[in-house]
Amino acid sequence: MQGSPPGGPEIWIRGPVVTPEQPAQSAQTAGAASEMAVGHRKLAWVAAHGGAGTSTLAAVFGGVDAGRSWPRSDQGEPDGVLLVARTHAAGLQAVSHTLDLFRRGEQPPGLELVAVALVADAPGRLPRPLQQRIKVIGSVVKVHRVPWMPAWRTGDLTAPPPRETSELAALIAAPPARDTHMRSNR
Repeated sequence: MQGSPPGGPEIWIRGPVVTPEQPAQSAQTAGAASEMAVGHRKLAWVAAHGGAGTSTLAAVFGGVDAGRSWPRSDQGEPDGVLLVARTHAAGLQAVSHTLDLFRRGEQPPGLELVAVALVADAPGRLPRPLQQRIKVIGSVVKVHRVPWMPAWRTGDLTAPPPRETSELAALIAAPPARDTHMRSNR
């Protein structure tokens, strides 16, 4: 198959991935490497589409607001990406398109997709087709849901983040070590 990484056909993988150029580490070595990487790593919020909410999330949780641009890890910018989209149909389609770029290895070299942050596009429950689409996305990569925040809509970012985002806040505070999610094989 053209464009396949060495070692097999194109598949979707969730969880740790060891690329051919990286030797597998022992649990002890991996733990030590993880501790060193966590303290020095930053994550970038990257929008899957315009208006996704990267600026708001960066202001509330920290991290780097990359907007719609890929961070340049070769120039000292973060190599871990949190992909952000709204929960409407176009936003979820944009996430699927970006996940496909990672699946094919067409993202900039060295970038790792750590998780997807889906920001509510309106108050209330999502229609069933959108819920199902989110479930499919969640089968490929970790998904964090950010509920509707009326205060954020008016620009008030001083309110505490909703408790549903505590796992996302912890991820920003202590990002994972490299090579634990979808990453480039180049």
